[in-house]
Amino acid sequence: MKDEKISNYVKLCEDWADKFMKMDQENLRKRVPELKEENGFLTLIHFGRKYGISLNDGSICSMDGQREPDTTEMLNIYTLLGYAKEGAFFMNKWVPFADLRNARPFAPAYKVGETDVFGATFSGHEKELREAFGKLGGKELPQGDVGYEIRAFECMPMRFFFWERDEEFEAQGNILFDYSATDFNHVESAVSIADVGIKRLAELAGLPVRGKSFQMK
Repeated sequence: MKDEKISNYVKLCEDWADKFMKMDQENLRKRVPELKEENGFLTLIHFGRKYGISLNDGSICSMDGQREPDTTEMLNIYTLLGYAKEGAFFMNKWVPFADLRNARPFAPAYKVGETDVFGATFSGHEKELREAFGKLGGKELPQGDVGYEIRAFECMPMRFFFWERDEEFEAQGNILFDYSATDFNHVESAVSIADVGIKRLAELAGLPVRGKSFQMK
C-alpha cells in the first residue's frame, strides 16, 4: 500500500510536468512573476531553496547543489504554477489555516499534522528555532516566545509563532497565512506548504521532526 501511495505521488508529479509543458508561458509569467528564466529552467525560491522547472520536460530539480526536492516540495511548486490567479495580491490580512477560504474541513487534520508537530519538534529548542529562522532571512515578530515571518514563495509569506512548554502546557505552535494564500495556490496545498516549512526549519536546526507529520513521499 505504501509503495502504491508513493508511486501515486510520483505519477502526480509526472502529470503536473505534462501540464506545465502545455501552459501558456506568457500567462504563467503574469500569474507567477517571481519566476526567472535561467539556462533552460524557470527558477524560483521555496523556503530559501532554489529550484528549477525544466523548460524541456517540466521536471523540477534543485538549483543550489543541495538534495533534490521530494514530491511534497515539487507538488507545492506545481500547484503554485497551476492555481495562481492573474492579479492575485498580498492582502496583509493574517489568518490561521482554518480561516482560509474552504479550509475548514481540513482543519482538524492540519492541527495534528502541522501545528502540533511544529510545537513538538521545537519543544526545548527555542534557540535552534530562532537560528533556523535567521538562516531563512526571517523577520522577527513580537508575538510568541519565538515569532518570525518567512516566505514559502516570494508571493506567499507566512508567520510562525512558537510558545515554549511550561509547568502547565506543552509547547505550542501556530502558523498564519495571508488571506491571499488561496489565490496563489490550492487550499490543500497550504497544508503541504506548512509541512515543508516545518521540515525545512527542523533541517536547518538539526532536529528530527516529532509528532504525526503529514507524509507525501
